[in-house]
Amino acid sequence: MATDESKAGIPRPRGERAVLVGVDHGVRSSLNRAALASARQAAASAEEAAADDQPATLSELPILPRGDAPLLGRTASRSSTELDAEESLAEFRELVSSAGGEVAAEVMQRRGRPDPATLIGSGKVEEIAGIAASVEADLVLFDHDLTPTQLRNLEAALPCRVLDRTQLILDIFARHARTREGQLQVELAQLEYMLPRLRGKGKSMSQLGGGIGTRGPGETKLETDRRRIEQRIDHLKLEVESVRRVRKQQRQRREAVPVPTVALVGYTNAGKSTLFNQLTGAQVLQSSRMFATLDPKLRAIELPSRRKILLSDTVGFIRNLPHTLVTSFRATLEEVGQAEILLHVRDAASTYGEEQKTQVEKVLGELEALGKPRIEVLNKIDRVSEPERTGLLGRLGSHGEVAVSARTGEGMDALLAAIDAALKSDPMVEAEFRVPQHEGAVLAAIEAGMLVHEREYEGNLVRLKVSGPASLVGRLRKFKLRDE
Repeated sequence: MATDESKAGIPRPRGERAVLVGVDHGVRSSLNRAALASARQAAASAEEAAADDQPATLSELPILPRGDAPLLGRTASRSSTELDAEESLAEFRELVSSAGGEVAAEVMQRRGRPDPATLIGSGKVEEIAGIAASVEADLVLFDHDLTPTQLRNLEAALPCRVLDRTQLILDIFARHARTREGQLQVELAQLEYMLPRLRGKGKSMSQLGGGIGTRGPGETKLETDRRRIEQRIDHLKLEVESVRRVRKQQRQRREAVPVPTVALVGYTNAGKSTLFNQLTGAQVLQSSRMFATLDPKLRAIELPSRRKILLSDTVGFIRNLPHTLVTSFRATLEEVGQAEILLHVRDAASTYGEEQKTQVEKVLGELEALGKPRIEVLNKIDRVSEPERTGLLGRLGSHGEVAVSARTGEGMDALLAAIDAALKSDPMVEAEFRVPQHEGAVLAAIEAGMLVHEREYEGNLVRLKVSGPASLVGRLRKFKLRDE
């Protein structure tokens, strides 16, 4: 008997096969960057010639592709905060993997401007249709947002389903939402994105008319779907608003006890959940897949000064994060707005860390949290080469950054000390107490919440020199010695 599954006719389980389509509408290709590097070299030569009073001739300057000519007074290089098309497609590949897909083929389209009808042009559409058919693809994924018209035209021309970048991110969020709150917010974002992209065909497009021969069969399926989606959106907004009210009440109860909140923010897959687990001892999911964390987690930790803080783990950000997600997850991301300090976790091993930093700051701006105190946490230094690591550690003091490895635990003491130094609420103060020895609860509170520098016994009394949070010192003021 044949045991091979293929011989037995049993299909082997696999993810959906996808053709990835990258789109480059700017000066981002390797060829263009090489041309721009040549331009910079020529500009340097021109400066040297100018210094020798020998102006460079036009023939000495390189010819750039149309539209790539550098502007006077501006550097003709790619900004360090941009991803080029290849890097963007590599990140998109990780998104596909997080969604459980299998990359069957990749296509890159470079053109000066997007095609209004198909984004990539009719010739490229025909090429992709042939590729999708030859690799038996289940869907074509575009690393770009598609307009409703472009999506409609592409679905008509291609032999499989078509999804754009936003739809893929929404699908990943739907896969990873575990709590009722997360599921509500993802569904709201999906419906708001879907509503303008509804379409109908054939008889389902007929409508009720006002004269003879104009009466259709009734409300169209398109109109019915639109009405139901709008009703569902209204219902979800009410439920999400209810979530916001509950969270507001929880924050108000926490604010009654002066325990500041510190929020972890950063690009997706920067290692926030691993760092959260390392600092708190929690066992929240940590995964190399993007957007593994959707629901915020709060845990209390103790700083070197004995002060307590609440550490919050939040959803990761990404380049071109869909606005519907930022809006829908506002109830969750309000933890960021209420935090006293933000720990911006960055991947020290990433080749495009500056672009990731810019995208995180863009989302923080939308949340009106850009002005909050931030500590830059360079994570994954165990993955950095030794020369880069030496240079990185050498410049930390001047830039106010902290280098850590959430996986190995390296740098945790320095990070806790940096948080301690940055906290402004409930500041540390020095005080002297004289406490009767039978006041066991008071002595225990001092031991648990303050740093004891000196301790002397005077008969039945204990004299203590301490430093601790102003709130705790204030609660024990009846035992405090007056300043002489």
